[in-house]
Amino acid sequence: MAAANEGPSPAVKFALEGPAGRVIWKLSAPNVVSNALITLVTIFDAFFVAQLGTTALASLALVFPFQMLMQMFGNGAMGGGIASALSRALGRRDTSQASALAWHALLIGVTMSVFFVVVFGFFAQTVFTAMGGSGESLDGAIRYAHIAFGGATASWLFFTLFAICRGAGDMRAPALALMIATAAQISLSASLTLGLGVFPSLGVLGPAVALVVCQGATGIGLLIYVMRGRLAIQIKPQRPRWAPMADILRVGGLSMVNSVTIVLAVVVVTAVIGRYGVQALGGYGLGSRLELMLVPIAFGIGGALTTAVGLNIGAGQHARARSIALLGGGIAFGVFTPIGVALAIWPGLWLSWFTAQAEPYQAGANYLQIVAPFYGVFVAGQVLYFASQGTGKMLLPVLVGFARLVVVTFTCAVTVWSGLGLDGIFWGVSAGMMTVGIGLWLCTKGPAWRIG
Repeated sequence: MAAANEGPSPAVKFALEGPAGRVIWKLSAPNVVSNALITLVTIFDAFFVAQLGTTALASLALVFPFQMLMQMFGNGAMGGGIASALSRALGRRDTSQASALAWHALLIGVTMSVFFVVVFGFFAQTVFTAMGGSGESLDGAIRYAHIAFGGATASWLFFTLFAICRGAGDMRAPALALMIATAAQISLSASLTLGLGVFPSLGVLGPAVALVVCQGATGIGLLIYVMRGRLAIQIKPQRPRWAPMADILRVGGLSMVNSVTIVLAVVVVTAVIGRYGVQALGGYGLGSRLELMLVPIAFGIGGALTTAVGLNIGAGQHARARSIALLGGGIAFGVFTPIGVALAIWPGLWLSWFTAQAEPYQAGANYLQIVAPFYGVFVAGQVLYFASQGTGKMLLPVLVGFARLVVVTFTCAVTVWSGLGLDGIFWGVSAGMMTVGIGLWLCTKGPAWRIG
């Protein structure tokens, strides 16, 4: 129990006592860079696959929501649970508990990876057919999924170690590791997709192979970093215990429900748009890819807030935790609103990178013109969602995510029934984004932020 009385590390002390703006900047800057790099990989993957034609893009559109789901499970949901539990323990100055949490986090990560291996190893065709996939686009999606999700353990090792470092207040080491991994993954993805140099041309499978190889190598590197005692915690094998797992799952488990609602909203819309043909599906896939990419970008700020809020909640500083969260949400709104408006006015800034074909371009342009102006509200809501993970109480934020799914699903049903067309579906997506932004702001007025 002596470990519980150890003084806080400089990083923890700064989060508890430093000016709120500087705390957000110092913690979020490396995390924003890290998640921008992840987003950059996603953009380049789409660019490389776009060279193969619309059918390959449609394959990627079918797989992408589930690929993002795994990333949101690992980074945003379970990763948030890990960072929240670790940071609250360190806020209480209980380093022995934090070390136990880190070991149990690895056990949870391995278990979660098995779920994705099984589901997409045996049921990929069923899943993608239900989403409207058929023919060559369906075959490409199945083959991609077998590789990307068959190597899920490599990805989950990366997610878990990233979250452990984040929960301990170390954002720089993961960012540096990811910078190296990003350069390698983009290069490998291009080489394997297009058959550059000595590499074989794997087509749509190229990005999947690059993903597994590079995330696995990064995860191993971060594990070595932590095992060498670079953090204020240690990872040592021990008998599994329910209490540390429950502490992580209390946030991570509920947060996975929220991740499912985010992806299900895209799945519902994708399935409905599939009724309009492969050209519309390919164009929407480019637009929705940008929407889903906003979640990891929001996580760049919000993931840092999980740590900052968790440390302050653990130390009993609830008012300070709330002020940090609201400031972070306000920054996100101010940054992403003008970006969304610009994309609505000039959709070619995004779409022209991927396609010049009239039908998919027009579908993607219509999507951005209707949905993109609400990006600021959506990202601000997601930032506040990740900040809420630091409180350890996630019921209300998860209910907001469920409300968004209901709004989007209801709108799609009405659109199909009334024959309003694609624009009606896109307005439903916008309404869902407003639900997230306003709902998560209201959650910061709840009891989780006032107790103390």
